[in-house]
Amino acid sequence: MASRKLFLGLYLAAAAAVCGLCVAQAPVRYEATLESLNRHPLPEWYAGAKLGIFVHYGLYSVPGWAPLSHPTHDFDSTDYIKDNPYAEWYLNVMRIPGSPTEAYHREHFGADFSYYSFAPIFNRESKKWNPDTWAATFREAGARYVVLTSKHHEGFALWPSTTPNPSQTLPMNARHAERDIVGELTAAVTKQGMRMGLYYSGGYDWTFNTGPIEVNGDYEGMKPQTQAYGDYANAQIHELIARYHPAVLWNDIDWPKSGKALEVMADYYNAVPDGVIDDRFGVAHSDFTSPEYKMMDKISEKKWEECRGLGRSFGYNRAEGEAETIAPGELIALLVDIVSKNGNLLLDVGPEADGTIPPVQMERLKALGAWLKQNGEAIYDSTPWTQATGKSAEGDDLRFTRKGADLYVTVLGRPKAGTITMPDVPAEKGVPITQLGVETIELGAKVPPNGMRIVLRGPLKGDYAYSFKLAGYLR
Repeated sequence: MASRKLFLGLYLAAAAAVCGLCVAQAPVRYEATLESLNRHPLPEWYAGAKLGIFVHYGLYSVPGWAPLSHPTHDFDSTDYIKDNPYAEWYLNVMRIPGSPTEAYHREHFGADFSYYSFAPIFNRESKKWNPDTWAATFREAGARYVVLTSKHHEGFALWPSTTPNPSQTLPMNARHAERDIVGELTAAVTKQGMRMGLYYSGGYDWTFNTGPIEVNGDYEGMKPQTQAYGDYANAQIHELIARYHPAVLWNDIDWPKSGKALEVMADYYNAVPDGVIDDRFGVAHSDFTSPEYKMMDKISEKKWEECRGLGRSFGYNRAEGEAETIAPGELIALLVDIVSKNGNLLLDVGPEADGTIPPVQMERLKALGAWLKQNGEAIYDSTPWTQATGKSAEGDDLRFTRKGADLYVTVLGRPKAGTITMPDVPAEKGVPITQLGVETIELGAKVPPNGMRIVLRGPLKGDYAYSFKLAGYLR
């Protein structure tokens, strides 16, 4: 009897332990409160991904034009809206009297040609689009995730939305694409081993508040806040969550006050626990911040994601060419700088209506992918070091990242001499130093007073920037 009692006691204890483990591993249930949402941890996949591809694709891809203005994106400039370099704002700017886009539209399509008349053209041209080609291209560029504009400001959805748009002026074929572009690209991206995210324009929908926005003071007033729009946006974004389970939920401009932002976030996390949310919902919760054509000057404790186009526009702009597109060396330096400061780069491509990515953008993606194949160890899954930037005694610009016990030093541009002396890297003897992508050559290392020095032995492999690994550097 005593042995049976002992066995029963051990059994019940084991069952209780297993039950406790089940409780401990039960998925977190998020509530529509900031306190609950702020408990959401930043997923490791997103922290380590470092590079995503943004895709702006929609009706604006048909005219595909904007003036070559405002190269520094001085958003507060008094003439920025009229001379807007963002081609995805075509609908807004074509209605501003005297704007370059109004003149372009009148010349090429006629003053009476409605913007939404581009819908049949887009539907015809997008039949030529191959999602697998995009996905393979983005994977070769080194991206770990993709974010597609599911609906931009003009209100045209890239999936067969079942949420009725109450606008009485839009023909049915101007409400959403004939192809399920969101679904097809999600499948293709997933097949390539990347994660798929979705952009949604919650703050503007020009089928509700039609505008146009003409001066800076119009930005805020043009955000629809009616109950009808809040219900519409809430229903549409829930459609996206339920149908496609996006790994990134990337809202833009703001979220309507009637649209229940906290509820959207809680429902999203409950459906996609390892998903991430940007900081453009207008509430005090996000997984990352999203500066646009702006940079951080130091390491940010909070995760951030720089979004920008390869050119000045996000949407396709046929006027852009080599001069308006970021140079390969500048692009690689940009990525390295962002990663050293705890950021990701969300790099945008603007395809033509038939899905063709402009050749100048393809060249940049190929250069970036080739560089990452050699140097990606210093980028992916890295964390910031104690400092992001440095200067060698020889005048080289340096960026630092860390992974485990290893320190990575990336020289932006070709080293200026046969040595790279790093006064900011405290001296430590016996640290092996290698150039990434070169398996057989170990570089010389010296320890001058208070710092480390890399002694280069022969020509370096690669272009644009050069990454070196200080293995086991524990400082």
